[in-house]
Amino acid sequence: MPANPSPATPADAALPAGQSTFSFSVGTRLAESCPPSDAQEAENGGQFLGRTGTITTPHGQIQTPAFIAVGTKATVKAVLPESMADLGAQALLANAYHLYLQPGADILDEAGGLGAFMNWPGPTFTDSGGFQVMSLGSGFKKVIDMKTVAAAGAPGPDDAVAPGKERLAHIDDDGVWFKSHLNGDKHRFSPEISMQVQHQIGADIMFAFDELTTLQNSRGYQEESLERTRLWAERCITEHFRLTEERVGKPYQALFGVIQGAQYEDLRRKACRDLGAMPFDGFGIGGALEKENLGTIVRWCNEELPEDKPRHLLGISEPDDIFTAIENGADTFDCVSPTRVARNSAFYTPTGRYNLSGAKYKRDFGPLQDGCDCYTCQNYSRAYIHHLFKAKEMVSATLISIHNERFVVKMVDDARLAIESGTFFDFKAETLGQYYS
Repeated sequence: MPANPSPATPADAALPAGQSTFSFSVGTRLAESCPPSDAQEAENGGQFLGRTGTITTPHGQIQTPAFIAVGTKATVKAVLPESMADLGAQALLANAYHLYLQPGADILDEAGGLGAFMNWPGPTFTDSGGFQVMSLGSGFKKVIDMKTVAAAGAPGPDDAVAPGKERLAHIDDDGVWFKSHLNGDKHRFSPEISMQVQHQIGADIMFAFDELTTLQNSRGYQEESLERTRLWAERCITEHFRLTEERVGKPYQALFGVIQGAQYEDLRRKACRDLGAMPFDGFGIGGALEKENLGTIVRWCNEELPEDKPRHLLGISEPDDIFTAIENGADTFDCVSPTRVARNSAFYTPTGRYNLSGAKYKRDFGPLQDGCDCYTCQNYSRAYIHHLFKAKEMVSATLISIHNERFVVKMVDDARLAIESGTFFDFKAETLGQYYS
């Protein structure tokens, strides 16, 4: 179906008096600072689109590539905002769905916005809530089914629900009815409501409301869903324009469109052309994708998206995925993994991920990682944190989370410096060679 003309929006227009601007500038291009060989390009499947850049928001700049730590409910689990600043986090991402349910977007608006509410002075993101509405609504909780049709042998039902679970979300062309996972209350999300909620939450960067599909959905449903997301994107822009004009005196909030299309190249490229023609401030690459195709799908998208706007890849943090995303043009990305695995005593090191619950750490008085500059490694031993975990003391999660967030933030910072210095591919080979050895 051909794209309809986009409605007029404020994204390219002069902002009302008193509002700050949002901008993005490209810095060093990977292909120019570190020209790849023909063999590297062949292995990648196409050109390397990685670059450095600067995102400017009302609450500060983000030097990209950057890892955006996840603070789902206006907190990075077990870690103070001050600690996140100390370990080098440039921005935090919260979840509109969770904050809408608790404490309510109006509370954050009254507090002065997300950053003021959580005492975080830097840039903030909110995702639209689409992932949670779909994944929690179908009973899959933190993940959705990432098996492809090919792996599964046949398409799954388009209204699949996790075994033993009740479907809590019902989608139509106007939006989604869903039941709260907290108390079962019924709620409605639409593009307009998502924009209203996110404007009240007050993050510097918001994402348009989209429909999330799984890799097992039929091709026909993927096409139907992609068109629905395109129409929702237009509605998000219109409501964003209205709210921006209405909320005079509030800092400008950037709006990113979300690219869907699952594993299909033609659908991904179509989504990028359709949304890329709309006046979004940037783009999120979302949806289900196989790990082995991550780089290919990111490259498809970034070959189509406007080069002068930032691209955020939703939901990755494994080292190999991070390097693949960076070299194919992702500017920012987020994931809950550093703190989630920390709560199960797992910690990152240059030679891999280890589990601190093991008995061998009982008398290990060294830091989690030799040479690490994080607060945890500078002050506490593996033996002490092992004891805390075994004793079920909550501070164990705090200490490991601080280290894990620092590890990922620093790795991405170093990758950015490596692009600028022309040593990216050497740095990648050394880092991944050690980590996966």
